[in-house]
Amino acid sequence: MTNKLEVRNLTHKFNDGNGVHVLDNLSLDVADGEFVTLLGPSGSGKSTIFNLIGGLYAPDAGDIYIDGARVNGTRGNISYLPQQDSLLPWRTIEDNVVLVQEITGDVDKETARRWLQRAGLEGYEKSYPNTLSGGMRQRVAFIRSLLSPQELMLLDEPFGALDELTRLDMQDWLLKIWEMDRRSVLFITHSIEEALYMSDRILVLSDKPARIAREIEVPFERPRDHDIILDEEFTRLKRDIYHMLRTSDVED
Repeated sequence: MTNKLEVRNLTHKFNDGNGVHVLDNLSLDVADGEFVTLLGPSGSGKSTIFNLIGGLYAPDAGDIYIDGARVNGTRGNISYLPQQDSLLPWRTIEDNVVLVQEITGDVDKETARRWLQRAGLEGYEKSYPNTLSGGMRQRVAFIRSLLSPQELMLLDEPFGALDELTRLDMQDWLLKIWEMDRRSVLFITHSIEEALYMSDRILVLSDKPARIAREIEVPFERPRDHDIILDEEFTRLKRDIYHMLRTSDVED
């Protein structure tokens, strides 16, 4: 299996007067069609990793490769889904979905309508974002990301603002839609349970300066359903990761 994303020996400091050392010699991979999750202490640098991969700024040291091409400090190589859906309130659902296609000059509204139908949003194409629930808005945002030409998706806590029941529904929905497309995904969450349920691999970050302290292969077959959280192995892994994050284990 080839790698969609390769991060090699990434080091970064913020020289804002404090000289905060955020990342230290950090390396990670995401293979084609793989779902990888970053877990780490609050403030450990997860969003900084996303910003560097997305090209918002260049690292102090190290290299980032997408499809084998070095992309340090260059934008337009990833599809990004933030915690807030960022839908434009003056555009219809259909027009929000094709926004990235408009930017790239390759609008395909028929494909957009088919994906909205798969997302359970048929009949809402001409509606506006303020008429949709939080979960429905996130579905729209995810479909917009899927329709972008970039095959690497960075998902930054996309369910963090949702209530618990909607969050569980969205996890199931996203996995179902992802199975149809199998983009390469790098995912951020603060939920150990969500990471285990969604991922092929989990990368546990140390505290600042962050590096990959642990790598966990998630052993559960796909497709999955939420009954898996009652599995003894699921519970054991959840407990082990919890202790990694709460004790010095993550800093060894």
